[in-house]
Amino acid sequence: LYSLRNAAYSTLVKMPLSFFASRRVGELNSRISSDLSQIGDTFTLNLAEFLRQLIIIIGGIVALFLTSMKLALVMLAVIPVVAVLAVIFGRYIRRLSKQVQDAIAESNTIVEETLQGITNVKAFANEFFEIVRYGRVTSGIRDLAVKGGKARGAFFSFIIFCLFGAIILLIWVAVRLEKSGEISHCTMIQFMLYTIFVGASIGGIAEQYSQIQKAVGATERLMEILDATPEAVYEKDKGAMNRFHGEVDFKDVKFSYPSRVEVEVLKGLNFKVASGQSVALVGQSGAGKSTIVSLILRFYDPVSGQILIDGKPSASYPLTAMRDQMAIVPQDVLLFGGTIYENISYAKPGASRDLVREAAQKANALEFIDSFPEGFDTVVGERGIKLSGGQRQRIAIARAVLKDPAILILDEATSSLDSESERLVQAALDELMKGRTTFIIAHRLSTIRNADLILVLEEGVVKEQGTHAELISGNGLYATLSKLQFSNSLS
Repeated sequence: LYSLRNAAYSTLVKMPLSFFASRRVGELNSRISSDLSQIGDTFTLNLAEFLRQLIIIIGGIVALFLTSMKLALVMLAVIPVVAVLAVIFGRYIRRLSKQVQDAIAESNTIVEETLQGITNVKAFANEFFEIVRYGRVTSGIRDLAVKGGKARGAFFSFIIFCLFGAIILLIWVAVRLEKSGEISHCTMIQFMLYTIFVGASIGGIAEQYSQIQKAVGATERLMEILDATPEAVYEKDKGAMNRFHGEVDFKDVKFSYPSRVEVEVLKGLNFKVASGQSVALVGQSGAGKSTIVSLILRFYDPVSGQILIDGKPSASYPLTAMRDQMAIVPQDVLLFGGTIYENISYAKPGASRDLVREAAQKANALEFIDSFPEGFDTVVGERGIKLSGGQRQRIAIARAVLKDPAILILDEATSSLDSESERLVQAALDELMKGRTTFIIAHRLSTIRNADLILVLEEGVVKEQGTHAELISGNGLYATLSKLQFSNSLS
């Protein structure tokens, strides 16, 4: 069980993003929790009991043959019928068990999504909607469980019927053999005692067999994870490469997401970024900005074309080594539920307090961290809920500072902040960007005026590129967006 849990989790964590795009977290969590619990109960209880009963049955049958060959053959005539029906029932129970496990996974998904989005649930007064939605799924689980219970009950009843029918038949045959003098009275009694042992074990093994079939259903779902192909990520590759200079070159890159291959997101994208440049990606939603970032990080690979880093195809670098030289500061910062120190040092596990403190200082985070009674040992709560948006953002920046990446990605890093928080975060970002190739996704054009290069994207291609001064002077898309935002800010 220890090995299974670790193998399942290790495989899950190493799976590519395309795997998670088609599955929900609650379902995957159910595989590791409820499915493994089902398998665990079988390994620790049912399997041991099944083997015990099986040993008694085999030993009893051997004793029966040694006692009376004729009576043993009569008893064994019943076994093929029971065996065939056991296989049929076993498959049916296994199929029902898989359906139950799937339904449990779906119910776990609802619980996880509801609790993660509890603010939205309450804001829309949808508590009773969620109760009904959960009740509908659990009602299905109940119906499947009752169906499975009836099937197992029918199976047990059949086994008991066969068992007692066989015993009655054996008594009748044994009495006739004794009367004809073929066996002695003592032999008949001895045979009947062995038969009771075997019969009791056959009755007991039926229940264990059905439980094992349920576990087989859970195992098949778990094996879907264990048999999946993870990304080629290896701990030994961390720090195994020389530092990138940071030159990035997109050559005729085309891309569609695996979940919707018919929609081409990038349509022959071409641009080149020099080492140390800051590049802003601008465009309306769906233009391909986030997709470019995902391709740089190799969350996905292009359908065609090439992405070169320092003149070599990004696919030629070891994945772990390549990502180890990149860092991202996202718009919606996800902090883990531990301490501030643990969240910052996540970029470099085991980093000293001094290094973490220095990173926090560069991120303009040290002042508010020191204001907490517990300082760096302050617990941030689930997803960082105990910190404000600006504080979470600066923790994320400190994490990026500590990692010291060659290529930095800023994904709308200041869009959801108030003016004062934005000023502090922007100052920290300006410091962080020095000497690194930086990709900035921005909707607010005021934040990218100083970018070395601005790429204006539309429907997966670069429509315009240049500096802010060059683009604002024209009549293109960038100038239009800039004027629109300026007029909106005035209103």
